[in-house]
Amino acid sequence: MDEVDILIIGAGPAGASTALFLAQKGISSTIVDKSAFPRDKICGDALSGKVVEVLNKLDRSLAEELRTNEKMLGSWGVTFVAPNGKALRVPFSTKKEQRNAPGFISKRLDFDNWLVEKLKRESSIQLLENTEIRNYERKDGRIIATAKNGKVFNTRLVIAADGASSAFTRDIAGLQAEPGHNCYGLRAYYKNVKGLDAENFIELHFLKEMLPGYFWIFPLPNGEANIGVGMRADKMAAKKINLKKAFESVLENNPAIRARFEGAERIGDIKLHGLPLGSKKRLLSGDNYMLCGDAALLIDPFTGEGIGNAMMSGMYAALQATRCLESNDFGAALIKNYDSALYDRLWPELLLSYRMQQMVNFPSIFNFVVNKANSNKMLRETISCMFEDLDMRARLKSPSFYFKMLFS
Repeated sequence: MDEVDILIIGAGPAGASTALFLAQKGISSTIVDKSAFPRDKICGDALSGKVVEVLNKLDRSLAEELRTNEKMLGSWGVTFVAPNGKALRVPFSTKKEQRNAPGFISKRLDFDNWLVEKLKRESSIQLLENTEIRNYERKDGRIIATAKNGKVFNTRLVIAADGASSAFTRDIAGLQAEPGHNCYGLRAYYKNVKGLDAENFIELHFLKEMLPGYFWIFPLPNGEANIGVGMRADKMAAKKINLKKAFESVLENNPAIRARFEGAERIGDIKLHGLPLGSKKRLLSGDNYMLCGDAALLIDPFTGEGIGNAMMSGMYAALQATRCLESNDFGAALIKNYDSALYDRLWPELLLSYRMQQMVNFPSIFNFVVNKANSNKMLRETISCMFEDLDMRARLKSPSFYFKMLFS
């Protein structure tokens, strides 16, 4: 049996971030993952400005390393396509002097492995691949975690970052995805897709038949593209939608999209994955544990982006773990400060995204906002500020703000 102070379950962006921030403070950790890296992860592959923010807090050279990595593609913004087909291009940043792309796009196969290589260079981090935890039990104020391969860990603190299907989240934290706060995403890789944006803007197409979800087109390095569709679970059930058939129908029958896939070739299989949305506040910690990333159900309800939130949660988990070690206190009362700090940072954004998700249930309203923004420079810049200005996000919660902006 291995006795460790901190056991991190999952070496994806959330778990890797936690371990790296702990190592920055000279704190040892053990991180286990059921897979061996590099490994694929079903995702849209977009890395938001929050990813860059977290990396800069670790080491400013990391973001520069991303920019020069041929497997990472710099992205300058997002294009929203309303149900009426009108498009709205929104830069990720309003800073005209900015020379570096605010975001990136990279296959999770490559990005996650890039992070794992950072773990392997840290002497204070013990990384164990092909180690799937199957059972947890409490004993003498600690948690005993038993892996499929027979390894047993006795730890004072578990940081569960093992994804949307986390056994720890389900069995110990007692949380599970709810249909109204859960999404399914389907992803495929293609090459030779026409009309990809010159500045690598990601595209979100809000098609009437799959609201409040969307069809996405994200450019990738080497002329490839990540193509997919996401839809809320309760809406899929109510409309009896088969996501794979819906995806294929868009490619075959939507005139604008079909034209862009003439001559395109799919690379590999179409894959489906669950996406637990952060559209509801939950208890993310307890005695001897914290939940991070998808295991904490933190995916953005509107955009579906989860990597930035995952890495942000890892950063806050490391801060709280440090306090626990300093005070020799791993009880729920102290650890709950993690929930407060994380939600203070993320909840205004998650709540706004949830409201926007609800708005797109009404195509006429979404069409109106996109039409108005295309003719109103101030509104376009306001929407762009959502990606970088927390004060602006707070103002966006006011109904009077919308009235002034939309009807001025």
